[in-house]
Amino acid sequence: MSSELDRDFVLENEEEVALAKAAQRCIVSALDHSRAISIVIVEDGIERLDQSPLLRLPPKVLRLLADMLGSLAQGKAVAIVPKERDVTTQEAAVFLNVSRPYLVRLLEEGKIAYHKVGTHRRLRFADVVQYKEDRQKRSQDALQRLADQAQELNMGY
Repeated sequence: MSSELDRDFVLENEEEVALAKAAQRCIVSALDHSRAISIVIVEDGIERLDQSPLLRLPPKVLRLLADMLGSLAQGKAVAIVPKERDVTTQEAAVFLNVSRPYLVRLLEEGKIAYHKVGTHRRLRFADVVQYKEDRQKRSQDALQRLADQAQELNMGY
């Protein structure tokens, strides 16, 4: 049985990739020049204003769409998961790109919060995302310290 996290979206062919790139460019360009964008439904080259009203989306939603289109155009899979959703240890491990036993060890060490449903551990997806962001920040900070140290020692980096 597949979970919600398994339902990634990928583009199937070059035409879809080209459309995604064009749509991303249009959205980003429009966001750079205005506060809101209206989307018009076009069928067979004809605008259907009489059948459907203009759709207005907030800039944050459009930025999300543009980011998703950019990832899809690069061949990356995209999945949308509500942060409030509970995930299994296997789903969390896949998201973090770690083994399930390693994730369980993180849980037992108290590094990620979890709760039990019967005998099964469940994690809030928001907690998993926060852990991943914290881990990336620690990695970036460590790399910056190494780069700073290399500069101080005139190592030519």
